[in-house]
Amino acid sequence: MRLFWTLILIVLYNGYSSEGVNSTLSARPKVVNIGCMLSFNTLVGKITKIAAEAAVEDINSNPDVLGGTKLNMITLDSNASGFLGIVEAIHFMETDTMAIVGPQSSVIAHVVSNIANELQVPLLSFAATDPSLSSLQYPFFVRTSPSDKFQMEAIAEMVEYYEWREVIAIYIDDDFGRNGIAALADQLAKRRCSISYKAAMKPGATLDDARDVLVQVALRESRIMVVHTYPTKGLEIFSMARYLGMIDKGYVWIATNWLSTILDAGSPLSSDEKENLEGAITLRIHTPGSELKQRFVSQWSNLTRKAGVTGSSGMSTYALYAYDTVWLLARAINEFFNQGGNVSFSKDPRLTELNSGSMNLDSMSIFNGGKLLRDNIFKVNMTGVTGPFSFTSNKELFRPTFEVINVVGTGFRKVGYWSEYSGLSIVPPETLYSKPANRSSSNQQLHSIIWPGQITEKPRGWVFPNNGRQLKIGVPNRASFREFVGKVPGADSFRGYCIEVFTTAIDLLPYAVPYKLVAFGDGHNNPDDTELIRLITAGVYDAAIGDIAITTNRTKMVDFTQPYIESGLVVVAPVKEQNSNAWAFLSPFTPRMWCVTGVFFLIVGSVIWILEHRLNDDFRGPPSKQIVTVLWFSFSTLFTAQRENTVSTFGRIVLLIWLFVVLIINSSYTASLTSILTVQKLSSPITGIESLVNTKEPIGYQLGSFARNYLIQELRIDESRLVPLNLPEDYAKALKDGPSRGGVAAVVDERAYMELFLSTRCQFSILGQEFTKNGWGFAFPRDSPLAVDMSTAILKLSENGELQRIHDKWLSGIACTSQNTKLEVDRLQLKSFSGLFFLCGLACFLALLIYFVMLACQYCQYYPNSEVASESSRSGRLQTFLSFADEKEESVRSRSKQRQLEVTSVRSIDQDASVNGSRNDRSEIYSNRVVSFGESV
Repeated sequence: MRLFWTLILIVLYNGYSSEGVNSTLSARPKVVNIGCMLSFNTLVGKITKIAAEAAVEDINSNPDVLGGTKLNMITLDSNASGFLGIVEAIHFMETDTMAIVGPQSSVIAHVVSNIANELQVPLLSFAATDPSLSSLQYPFFVRTSPSDKFQMEAIAEMVEYYEWREVIAIYIDDDFGRNGIAALADQLAKRRCSISYKAAMKPGATLDDARDVLVQVALRESRIMVVHTYPTKGLEIFSMARYLGMIDKGYVWIATNWLSTILDAGSPLSSDEKENLEGAITLRIHTPGSELKQRFVSQWSNLTRKAGVTGSSGMSTYALYAYDTVWLLARAINEFFNQGGNVSFSKDPRLTELNSGSMNLDSMSIFNGGKLLRDNIFKVNMTGVTGPFSFTSNKELFRPTFEVINVVGTGFRKVGYWSEYSGLSIVPPETLYSKPANRSSSNQQLHSIIWPGQITEKPRGWVFPNNGRQLKIGVPNRASFREFVGKVPGADSFRGYCIEVFTTAIDLLPYAVPYKLVAFGDGHNNPDDTELIRLITAGVYDAAIGDIAITTNRTKMVDFTQPYIESGLVVVAPVKEQNSNAWAFLSPFTPRMWCVTGVFFLIVGSVIWILEHRLNDDFRGPPSKQIVTVLWFSFSTLFTAQRENTVSTFGRIVLLIWLFVVLIINSSYTASLTSILTVQKLSSPITGIESLVNTKEPIGYQLGSFARNYLIQELRIDESRLVPLNLPEDYAKALKDGPSRGGVAAVVDERAYMELFLSTRCQFSILGQEFTKNGWGFAFPRDSPLAVDMSTAILKLSENGELQRIHDKWLSGIACTSQNTKLEVDRLQLKSFSGLFFLCGLACFLALLIYFVMLACQYCQYYPNSEVASESSRSGRLQTFLSFADEKEESVRSRSKQRQLEVTSVRSIDQDASVNGSRNDRSEIYSNRVVSFGESV
């Protein structure tokens, strides 16, 4: 049988141009033959046969559809057999068939498509949903229903929507099952999900076979089951799953549209079958409501009764697509005739040459108009009972849509939709086509689902596998800092801070996790944690715990939990005590700060003197006295109240601002000097990582730490400068010896180690700031759900204080006795007070500016322009102004009043002279008065 099948495929697959005797009918014949290949003994075959025959009857009853031509549909039963499918296909080719509706099975479609290619007869299938049938290998295959590729995309989006990572695929191991699951794997991979286990079943699997497969499935980690099979086999799988206790809390069962077909078209399920399906999710092809659909559905009971179908036979989407498929073919045939197509066939001489015995291959003919008919099929754009019906450029139906169905109790309910346009939604997709496509995660929605076990909370989707195998967890077998992780001598167990965090966190998980800790390293040298991480990816270890830093390179290989301790890289170097000296009182300020402060004392004193000189007797007198007054007034503001009072408004404002500046400077100086004199100070030539990089001194690092690669790759430090150190004693010796005696200038390591190292070694200290931000976490394989659950457990430990308790237990030992020791205090810089000095300087400048403007106005008022112009030289005018500025303001005002009296007297004399007519006498008298006024000055 296999040899025969192979021979047929080889002979019929190779296509060449056909030659032979032509059999030509009229341009538009009265009857055209089409074939229909179904499996009558299946649920889908029964209902689709009724729908296809109803479509033929409706088409033939309307002469406008084909212009008077009628369809003659020849229906044959393939009995779900590939071999019988070949026989039926050959039979159709003997009857001048223009096209074939079917086959129903994807397996048969693969075989028959080769015959259709050779004889150029279009093959229209509404039930062969294998995605591989859409390939270029089968140009005459036309799928008239959504491909399984879209169904698998919908399932993958549901898996992503519920944040699951892995699924188990249960399927029939044939073309239909394998290619459908391959499409599911592709869609999951796009969303960083995967199929963790493929449970394949042979096509003729028995209940015992199903039990054996499900037993293996139950031992796996994932609890998300995707069942892609045939209706009868699917019910058997669910029945056996319930028998094994797998239809229960924690499981998720997703069935492809075979289950919705049973729910729609099958006989009423028994109570046991309903219980088997409790909580399952299935997909159903969505067909929008319309008048055509409603009219066809209303006629369904009459059609089934007319066809003589016994028992209950409901409506399924396959029946709707079978009906539309025949209509699609009729419209394409009509367009074929309108374009002048002829129903003509020709013999293939190659088949004639191969004909021998009773195979009768020469009876098959090539349909000469097959290509034209096929092209017209893909060009049809109609509205059928399934809604708008057209094809895309890649031969798929336009905008495939599915309904998401939840089986609950004695029935089922619709919880949402999926479409290629909008993804998951709770409204019909056709209502979203008028809006811009939005596939963002926030826009994906489904109604609540009742899961197996009558729960509404989303299942976690995985459990620890119950296969008796323990997790093999790698643990660094350290030689140093065993307070973090260390192997118990003479035993296979470990102890330490990291170990207790892990065991406490794993006890919080809602399930048991059998594990075994395996030492990584010889215990004499610290192992390389990056190598330990790499072994997880290689499958040597299932996880790794311990003092493992989370770095960028490592996160590319594994998934880490939430960090349970923060630990970045720091610089540790020797420090020495710095004693106070006789000039310690100068230490709080830098030299520049001292200079600027002194200058401002003089500036403020001078400004106050200028503002007070014309008003205040305390600021007048001989030059020597005034210089002493300025110096005394300036520096006395630092300590006590001033002896001299300020009377001018501007002087008081400037003095107020300056006293505030002095208060801040005085307080800062006092605090800094107190720290210098009372706190022990340590000094080091190294101030942090920047100064260390700029030197040429050797640098120590912990053997096996990521610090080495960081220093070389990120900080560009020459590898020859790096010295590996293994034990804390090695750290201490290398730092004490220093570069001059073969040691190191500093050690770069993680803060957690260094804090433990420095707790009993006060002669060393951390210099500068932590220059990386890292943490320690537990490592698991990529996409491991255990990493997520362990992260949640670590967060709980942090929130309830247990994490801090563990830290204090292991890492809060005897601290260094010099707790008050600190590095040399930085001097107060000028930039810290620049704002204060700026405000004070601005106040002085504005006060002087306003003062001199007012002084100039007063000068102009008291000295008329005629008198100023009478001065013979510029130096004379300047001398006059300076004399005016030096003069006490009270004297100026007194003289001004006297001058006003003189002016009044002169005006009286003028009036008298005018009456007496003696103008010359008036001038003489006026001159005498002026001379008298000058002498009085």
